[in-house]
Amino acid sequence: MTNAIDTKQPTMNPATRLAIDRTRLAYERTLMAWVRTAISLISFGFTIYKFFQIEGVGGKQDRVISATEFSVLMIVIGLVSLLIAALQHRRDLNTLKAEYPVQVPRSMARVLAALISVLGILALVAVVFRR
Repeated sequence: MTNAIDTKQPTMNPATRLAIDRTRLAYERTLMAWVRTAISLISFGFTIYKFFQIEGVGGKQDRVISATEFSVLMIVIGLVSLLIAALQHRRDLNTLKAEYPVQVPRSMARVLAALISVLGILALVAVVFRR
């Protein structure tokens, strides 16, 4: 006699499984759209900084915000938007896993978001320390 408990998950309807996959892929596409937006903000902010660094704009000017401050602001907004999008993506996937206990593959979009955030932080450090 065996007292083994059958720990197999119940079989899922193929239509339900495909719906879960479509939902997961929609979450991935949404995160990738936010990654593109963050890349645009970070790279445009760094480009503004480098442009005004090359132009050699010197002296005190009558502006509310300087080019360096504006570029730092754009980089920070890009990093914050990337962080918020990654947190939302994680929350959505955890909700999906809780509602439908299926094996969900690792998110490559989240890995890409982490790599882009590292590059954004390096750009921010380069602008702040004026290298």
